Amino acid sequence: MKAVVWHGKRDVRVDTVDDPVIQEPTDAVIKVTSTGICGSDLHLYEVLAPFMTEGDIVGHEPMGIVEEVGSAVTRLKPGDRVVVPFQIACGACFMCNQNLQTQCETTQVRSEGMGAALFGYTRLYGQVPGGQAEYLRVPQAQYGPITVPAGPPDDRFVYLSDVLPTSWQAVEYAAVPQGGTLLVLGLGPIGDMSCRIALHHGVGRVIGVDPVPERRDRAMARGVEVLDLEDQDTLVARIRDMTGGRGPDSVIDAVGMEAHGSPIARAMQQMTGVLPDAWAAKLMETAGIDRLAALNLAIETVRRGGTISIIGVYGGMTDPLPMMTLFDKQIQIRMGQANVRRWVDDILPLLTDADPLGVSGFASHRLPLTAAPAAYQQFQEKKDGFIKVLLQP
Repeated sequence: MKAVVWHGKRDVRVDTVDDPVIQEPTDAVIKVTSTGICGSDLHLYEVLAPFMTEGDIVGHEPMGIVEEVGSAVTRLKPGDRVVVPFQIACGACFMCNQNLQTQCETTQVRSEGMGAALFGYTRLYGQVPGGQAEYLRVPQAQYGPITVPAGPPDDRFVYLSDVLPTSWQAVEYAAVPQGGTLLVLGLGPIGDMSCRIALHHGVGRVIGVDPVPERRDRAMARGVEVLDLEDQDTLVARIRDMTGGRGPDSVIDAVGMEAHGSPIARAMQQMTGVLPDAWAAKLMETAGIDRLAALNLAIETVRRGGTISIIGVYGGMTDPLPMMTLFDKQIQIRMGQANVRRWVDDILPLLTDADPLGVSGFASHRLPLTAAPAAYQQFQEKKDGFIKVLLQP
């Protein structure tokens, strides 16, 4: 089959690789019909390279048609249409029963001290072959895949794999009070969808910040007040002016380690690219290599007693946080990878012809799988309106 394969920093290619096969009774194999490029895939393209191995198949936002199931998979059959969550969870362990599927005790990558295995996302998360491919082996298929109806185009459902539940959790964790104000930092796919969900939930006011004009325009068209990512002091002053001098009730950090910010942290990120992989991995595991501009902006702008919801991915272990400010302002923080199956029942009723979240037009680009290398580059460079890419094998 054809698959998107990692070969090095900023080097992904479409290669011919072995077809996946059933390995465990709980496996399924699906024929992929659509698969997204996620903002966090760009971390593999850039700063998480030390945790990758040449030949890794990437991608974690697939949907498709079931081709084959293992003997223990009784809820699926060949021909079923399914969306595959980005994390691999068993549905039966203590953590899954707490609706913390990203902490699944069956698939936890204990050798790396990490939570549940993820598709296509480094050795830290199990080095499981990903979904930017023509076919995908799905472990724990007795629980994970989400069955969706035949008929509507893939765009209606594919975002159940990641974008929708991740954004839904970001808004839930933000805990915006009734009639309150939410600030969303970063208007890429997750920030954009978080704004849409917040407005659908009836949040009184949503303000979005992003340096890319096309992203701001998309959000503004749906009723979001938008700001450019200007000088931080000026931006903080503007946000306070917009919120009566107090700051927003809640802030979603949808940026993570790709944030614009500290030149020192940027230099450390770049330095990992020239070190031997073992050294670079150790530096990333033990040092503060994130660029924390977005998180620091969230801390500075949120009102006293407010809430910060972190959904952008961070990677450093000793990143400095302003603990005195966090404590003094009595800020609440919630964060973590989205627990996909936790939110599916809430989201599915919205994926109707009415399409209140605008999923049908959410993709900025639909491309063949063979276009993946160029799409990664353009997405990383934020060029030509690349905001959300769907690949179709």
